[in-house]
Amino acid sequence: MSVEQVQGAQKSNAKEDRHFVTALARGLEVLACFRSGDKLLGNQELADRAKLPKSTVSRLTYTLTKLGYLQYDDEVGKYRLGTATLALGSAMLSKLDIRQIARPYMQELADFSHATVSLGMRDRLSMIYVENCRSQAALTLRLDVGARIPIALTAMGRAYLAEASATEREDILERVRELDHWKFPDIRAGVMRSVEEYQTLGCCTSFGDWQPDVNAIAVAFRPTSGASILSINCGGPAFNLSQDFLLNEVRPRLLELRDRLRRA
Repeated sequence: MSVEQVQGAQKSNAKEDRHFVTALARGLEVLACFRSGDKLLGNQELADRAKLPKSTVSRLTYTLTKLGYLQYDDEVGKYRLGTATLALGSAMLSKLDIRQIARPYMQELADFSHATVSLGMRDRLSMIYVENCRSQAALTLRLDVGARIPIALTAMGRAYLAEASATEREDILERVRELDHWKFPDIRAGVMRSVEEYQTLGCCTSFGDWQPDVNAIAVAFRPTSGASILSINCGGPAFNLSQDFLLNEVRPRLLELRDRLRRA
């Protein structure tokens, strides 16, 4: 969900749902403005990203700092995420037992493919890495736990969409359309092609669709009945990972990894 959609939901919910707390939603949206790689953000940067008045953001950051969710750096006059957000994230990750189960198998596949193997889950219109294993033998993508990648352009995101219900998939695609109306026909075509791939190959692909020099394949599964969908990808620089190698050599091992985690 984009910032604009959040704001639209806030306005709609404020009228339709008396239980919806707009100030809380805005505060959470300010926290969500921090992305992987962001160390410090000022009020103006946060206001631009959240599409909120700077005066509103200033009040929110003051409150979030008092509560420990942000930390103010006096030297540069900007904010970094505080320890309270770390505690929330750590508590959430600690409950994902599947990470501990998956890690040795993921590392084995990463070493075989000389690539990066990651486990991710959906957050709005992104997939967030919750576990990551790299090969030490070759150049790999420098994406760590907490990194965000787009749901509709990446193999990991497309695998999620293929595993999701048709209703959820169409809802997500509608939000993507609102974000990028002009590119949406091509984006949707890529997603639907991946849904077909998922039926025939058992995995989804992204060969240069997200970044021109990145190839990846991915699968998705539910650890238990009714649990949230998780995706596992294997990807890296295209010069190191050809389409043929990913489909013919990596794909069977990735499918075996998924099946192991389902049984676990």
